[in-house]
Amino acid sequence: MAQLYHVSTAASGWLVSAYAIGYAGFALISGPIADHFDRKKVMLWGLCAFALATLGCGFAPNFQLMLVGRFLAGVSAAFITPQVWASIPVIVDKGQIVKVMGYATAGLSVSQLVGIPIGSYLAAFSWHTPFWVIAAAAIILLVLLYRYLPTLTFSTETKTGFWATYASIGHQSNTWPYLAAYFIFQTGSFTVITFIATWFTHSFGLTLTGVGTAMIAIGAGNLIGALFGNRLVTAIGLTKAFLIELIVLIAIYIILPMVHQFWLAECFLTLSFVLNGCLFPIFMTTLQSTATQARSTISSLSNAAMYFGETLAGIIGGWLFKTTPNYLGIAWFAALMIAIALSLYARAGLFRTKQH
Repeated sequence: MAQLYHVSTAASGWLVSAYAIGYAGFALISGPIADHFDRKKVMLWGLCAFALATLGCGFAPNFQLMLVGRFLAGVSAAFITPQVWASIPVIVDKGQIVKVMGYATAGLSVSQLVGIPIGSYLAAFSWHTPFWVIAAAAIILLVLLYRYLPTLTFSTETKTGFWATYASIGHQSNTWPYLAAYFIFQTGSFTVITFIATWFTHSFGLTLTGVGTAMIAIGAGNLIGALFGNRLVTAIGLTKAFLIELIVLIAIYIILPMVHQFWLAECFLTLSFVLNGCLFPIFMTTLQSTATQARSTISSLSNAAMYFGETLAGIIGGWLFKTTPNYLGIAWFAALMIAIALSLYARAGLFRTKQH
C-alpha cells in the first residue's frame, strides 16, 4: 500500500490506526444507541455501512480517501461487534452463557490466526481483492443475521436516553471496578503479545518464517482455551475457575523470563494463551452481568478499554524490552497488571459471590 500510494512505511501505518481510532472513538457512542434501539437493527445497519466503507477502500484512488474509508470502517465496526457480546446473554440460557461466549471468542481467535495469511493470498491477485472479499463477506453475514437473529429490543418502559444509560451504569457498584480490571488485564496481556516476535528473534534467533510458525502454535492455544474453558467453569464454578486461571497466568509470567530454551518458552506462552482463551469469556460474562439493561454500552466500553490497553501496551512494552534483559520487564509487568486486575475483582466482591 505504501508503494501504491507513494507514501512512507510510517505513514502507511495510519491505515491501521485510522480504523482503530474510528472504532475506539465511536464505541463510546454506539453502546447507548444500541441499548435504546433494537440491537439487531443496529448490527444490520452497522454491517451495511461496514460493507460500503470497505468496498470503497477497494476503489480508493489516493491515500487520503483510503484513510477515510478505513476510519469509516472502524466507526461501522463499533456498532457491530459490541452487539455480539451484548446479545449472547439475551438469546441463550443462563447456564450456557460462558460456553457460547467461548464459541464467540474461538471465532475471534480463528480470525486472528488465519486472517493475515488469507489476506496475503488474496492480495497476491490484486490489492483490491481483500477489500472486495471482506465487503462481500459482510453482506453475506448481514443476510444471515437478518434471517436468523431474533429481535433484540426492550419494552418502552426499560428504554433510557443516551446520558441516562451512562448514569445508570455509574450507579452499579461493580461496573467500573470490573472495567478498570479488564483494562489493566488487557494492558498487561497485550504487552506480552506485542513483543513475542521481537523476543523470539532477538533471544532465540528465529527467522521470520520460524516466528510465524511459532505464533500459529501459540494462537492455537488461545483457540483451545476459548473452546474448552467452559468445562472448568461447569466443573468448579465461574468464580473459582476465574481465580485459578488468573493465579496460574501470573505464575507463568513470573517464571517466563527465567526460560532460556526456545521450546520451553513456546510451551509456556502457549499455555498462557490457553488461559487467555479461557479468561476472555469469563471477563465478558462478568462485565455483562453488572448492567443487564445496558449490555451494548458495557460491551462498547470493554472494547474501548481493550483498544486503549493495546495502545498503552505498545508504548510501555517498547521501553521495557529495551531496558530489561530476556523479556524480564515485559513478563513481570504483565504479571503485576494481572495481579492488580485480580485484586480489583476481589475488592469488588466477585470471589465472595457464588456464581456458576
